[in-house]
Amino acid sequence: MAFPLPEPMRRALALAGEAAAAGEVPVGAVVTRGGSIVAEARNAMRDSHDPSAHAEMVAIRAAAQALGTSRLDGCDLWVTLEPCAMCAGAIALARIGRLYFAAPDPKGGAVVNGPRLFTQPTCHHAPEVYPGIGEAEAAEMLRSFFRERR
Repeated sequence: MAFPLPEPMRRALALAGEAAAAGEVPVGAVVTRGGSIVAEARNAMRDSHDPSAHAEMVAIRAAAQALGTSRLDGCDLWVTLEPCAMCAGAIALARIGRLYFAAPDPKGGAVVNGPRLFTQPTCHHAPEVYPGIGEAEAAEMLRSFFRERR
């Protein structure tokens, strides 16, 4: 029996679709607090000419602005792809409580793959991590995006 995806992950997947339609790698991210969406974003590196404009980074910045604080205590991050080292570092610095991600990223991920940033002794804050939520949908979107470009 398949369970319905939580609304924040459904929204992150929709944002990933918007990113793909704009020619960006299809990644979407949503920040929630108390079950409500605080901020959301999609990859925007090409649009903004900013290599740091990953969906997670843009969503974390927007959440910090919306809440008026750099510490996102009590917030959760929902993202369609395992965060890279840059994004994982920002998640730790922002004190995100829980990280939910869909597809693993064996090449660029830094949470369950690669450096596994949150397990490092120099990482001052590690969120609870819940991988694989919406994995099939996110992985297919990524495969389709790159298949069309090869």
